[in-house]
Amino acid sequence: MKLFSFPQAMLEKAIARRLLTLEAPQRAWFNERWQQKPYKKAFIERKAMPLVTLVAKGKTWDDATFDETLQAWDVQFHEAEAAVLRPLVEGDGLLQLMQKNLPPERADKLLARLAQRPAGAPQTR
Repeated sequence: MKLFSFPQAMLEKAIARRLLTLEAPQRAWFNERWQQKPYKKAFIERKAMPLVTLVAKGKTWDDATFDETLQAWDVQFHEAEAAVLRPLVEGDGLLQLMQKNLPPERADKLLARLAQRPAGAPQTR
């Protein structure tokens, strides 16, 4: 879903900053994987960048296009991954400019998508 060009370094910095605020078990889980180059690359390309695209383009797309693109985004999130990505939808630092005009119902759909867990994953909160 390469529909929007966003600086990867800025996204990695936002993720690293968010990593510092995670609770200990989530931080340990995510940090262990984040240090692995293949995971980091896949996480950025398959989960973080598409989310940024949906936030950025979601302001101007019609409902059908937004829903279709969201449906086509075929990924599952671990709880720690969702905790890292949630501020990208809710507003975090420089990224707040992107969320400024995002309709609340679309933000809710994105947050619900982040809440989906793989089968067999524990549901904790």
